[in-house]
Formats: sequence, structure tokens, C-alpha cells
Amino acid sequence: MTQASTIDRRGLLLVVSSPSGAGKTTLSKRLLGSDPDIALSVSATTRPMRPGEIDGKDYHFLSVDDFHAREEEGFFLESATVFGNCYGTPKEAVFNTLEEGRDILFDIDWQGKQQLDERAGGDVVSVFILPPSRKALEDRLRNRGQDSDEVVAKRMDMADGEISHYAEYGYVIVNDDIDKADTQLRSILQAERLRRRRQTGLRRFVDQVIKPED
Repeated sequence: MTQASTIDRRGLLLVVSSPSGAGKTTLSKRLLGSDPDIALSVSATTRPMRPGEIDGKDYHFLSVDDFHAREEEGFFLESATVFGNCYGTPKEAVFNTLEEGRDILFDIDWQGKQQLDERAGGDVVSVFILPPSRKALEDRLRNRGQDSDEVVAKRMDMADGEISHYAEYGYVIVNDDIDKADTQLRSILQAERLRRRRQTGLRRFVDQVIKPED
């Protein structure tokens, strides 16, 4: 390990958003599975626990009353209601992770992203994933075999509104090839990690280069 690789840095919040079916989940899983320096944000939610899920690992499962009580107390960094269920990001855990120099991946929509910008703007790196075409998006949704025609139609209607917010994001990737999109997402993350303002130990390192200790 070189000395430069030990420079302390502040973590970042990587927000990846897209309409359903554009590839956000696949790209996020690839990144999480191969980069030990980034972890998925564990949200609180009011939706029922699914088989195999673990409270505190997949989500923090809360009742509706508990969720809203914490929301009023300012417990969440961002929160939103999606398909009738509430989701929120615990604030304290996020900022502690950033101070430790680790990154957090957020799989949230444009509403959550706006809230993060308001409350942690300097730490946010936002990427919007676009499908190559409307037909490709619909084909992907149908080929997953998870949703009825009615649900697919609803997701397509929602996609129009979601895509309209692409200009609010710092980066945009057109996912016409998953390997290429994966490479582009990693390149964004690496470049943002090297921003001077995030390298909190840079001054100390430079001082050692200019005036090395005897």
C-alpha cells in the first residue's frame, strides 16, 4: 500500500435513481458486491417484512405510528411514501458513516434526492439511470415476469414523471449495455472520491511531502 492511499477522506452519499426497469438495482448490486468501501443505506419502512428479510439489515421495520413520530422528531435525513408505504433514512447513522470515510449508496427516487440535497448537499453525488428507449423499458418490465399488465402500465405511467427529473442529477447514464453502464458508474464514484475537498487528510500529506520528517 502506498502512502497516498492512506490519505483520510470524508465519505459521500451516492444516489442512484431511475424509473423501474432501467437497471438501477442491477447496477447497485454489482457495485455493492465488488466495492468494500461502499454500503447500502438501511432505511426504515412501514411495509410488511418479506420472507428472508432481517430487521436492521434489510430495513428497520416500523409501525406507521412509530414512523411518523420519528419523522416529526427529525430522525430521518429523507423520507417518502412509495406505493402506500413510508420509507426514511436514519440521519445519525449516515453522518457517522461519512465521518468514518465510508460511502453510502442510496436507492431512492427524485423526491428523496431533493431532501438529501437540502440537508447534506455537499456530500451528495447523484446519478440518474435512463433506459435506451421507452420500448426497451417496457420490454424489461414485462420480461421480469414479476408484474401484471396493470402494474406494468402503472410503472410506465410513473416513469414519465420520474424521467422528467433527470436534469436535477449531477450525472446521467444511458443504460443500453449493463457492462458499459457499470464501468461508467464506477468511474463517477472514483472521480468523486478523489475530489480535493473530500480528502480531509490531504493537507497533512502534502506537508509531509514538502517537509518530510527526519
